[in-house]
Amino acid sequence: MTALADREWRLITDEARDGATQMALEEVAARTALEEDVRTVRVYSWEPSTLSLGYRQEADSVDWDFCDREGIDVTRRQTGGGGIYHDRYADISYTVVAPAEEVPGDLMECYALFCEPILTAFEEMGVDADFAAAEQSTIYKPSCYLRDINPAHDVVAPASSPTESRKISGNAQYRQRDVVIQHGSLSYAREPDKHVGVFDEVLETDTFTDRVTSIREESGIDREEAVDTLAAALGDWCDATPGEWRNEELTAARELADQKYGSEAWIRDREVLEAHEQ
Repeated sequence: MTALADREWRLITDEARDGATQMALEEVAARTALEEDVRTVRVYSWEPSTLSLGYRQEADSVDWDFCDREGIDVTRRQTGGGGIYHDRYADISYTVVAPAEEVPGDLMECYALFCEPILTAFEEMGVDADFAAAEQSTIYKPSCYLRDINPAHDVVAPASSPTESRKISGNAQYRQRDVVIQHGSLSYAREPDKHVGVFDEVLETDTFTDRVTSIREESGIDREEAVDTLAAALGDWCDATPGEWRNEELTAARELADQKYGSEAWIRDREVLEAHEQ
């Protein structure tokens, strides 16, 4: 249990939502942490399956026709890095939101703190996972899972066999209104055709499978058990009380999704429109 457990935390095991709303909910959780002194950990899924672009990723790296044809939504994150294809089934995501003054100011120390429950969850799932022991070079920069592997925030498995280890989780942070938000993607299963298909580049599926592994491949547990294990690890880490979004938070998130995360201006050009410009 973290020293942060003496604060008020809530655990939200969220329902599947569209990508724009999922990103908006993180901003809403930041407001709640700052204004109401309630911190949030949550586990969530994406419906429909969604490609989340890194903050500075160029829109022309996306195969928009492929995404339209496959019914894949597109949004843009506040965090940097490459795009991540969040499959409705194959991806499990999480968020940790806490006031910045309560967590380490050093980025690497903060990653280590917030990833404690993630590594605990992998252990309890029977996955031999840990931070990467060494950097691995970039294969394809627009894709998060094919970019360089960084020991500071990328998790690989099996960790005990560095020459055979492949990426199983990526994690990223940003700060907003004096609040730290960390989110991450855990690979439950692999969908290589879609992971490479969302990008406007001819990539072989072996390029993805050679670099990425999954919870199902490493331990064989079913998805529901993996989600429950991750939620329990997050909740135990901060002694969180099971909770849910309040109606006013959901309303605010829908408005923010329309104004920002679901707008073409943000997705294509990182521009935030005022309400009168919608």
